[in-house]
Amino acid sequence: MKFLFDLLPVLVFFAGYSTDVTLPQLGLQKPIEFATALAILVSVGQIGWLKLRGKHVEVMQWIGLALIVVLGGATILLHSPTFIYWKPTLLNLALATALLVSRFVLKKPPMQLLLGKEIQLPEPLWDKLMWAWAGFFVAVAAINLYVAYSFPEAVWVKFKLFGLLGLTVVFALAQGVWLSRHLPDDKAVAKES
Repeated sequence: MKFLFDLLPVLVFFAGYSTDVTLPQLGLQKPIEFATALAILVSVGQIGWLKLRGKHVEVMQWIGLALIVVLGGATILLHSPTFIYWKPTLLNLALATALLVSRFVLKKPPMQLLLGKEIQLPEPLWDKLMWAWAGFFVAVAAINLYVAYSFPEAVWVKFKLFGLLGLTVVFALAQGVWLSRHLPDDKAVAKES
C-alpha cells in the first residue's frame, strides 16, 4: 500500500499531462505545467494527510516534497520543463547519498538496518547490496537526464512513470534473485533448531 501511496504523485502527473489541459488563467500555459501543479497539490496533500493522522513522515518523503514544490514551482513560474526534468535525478541522487552517508555515519550497512531482522547475511554481502543500490540510483539519475534532454517531452513523461518504475522493479527482482543464492538453506536452519 505504501508503494502506491508513494507512486500517487507520479500517476497524477502522468494523468494530468495525458489530458493535454492548460489553464492560462492560472498561469499554467502548457500541459507539463498543469501536470506539475497537480503533482505538487497531491504531494502537499499526502504529507498533510499523514501529519493530520499523526503518522511519521520519512526524511525521503520530506525531500521529495521539497523537490516537487521547489522544482515544480520553478517549472510553473518560469514556464520551463527543465526544472521538473531534474526532480527524479535529484531524488535518486539523494537516495544514493543517503545510503552512503548512513553507511559511514552509522558504521553499519543501511540495508542491514532495514532488513537485518528478516534476512541473515554476512556483513560483506550487506555492503555489496548497499553499493549495488547506490550505483543503481546514480545510474537511474543519469538515465533520466539522458531521456529528458535527448527525446521529446512526451517521451520523458512516459519514461518517468513506466521507464523508471520498470527499471526499479527489474533491479529489485534481480537483487532478490542474487540474495536468494546467499540465504541459508531451510534444511540447514531446521537442523540448527
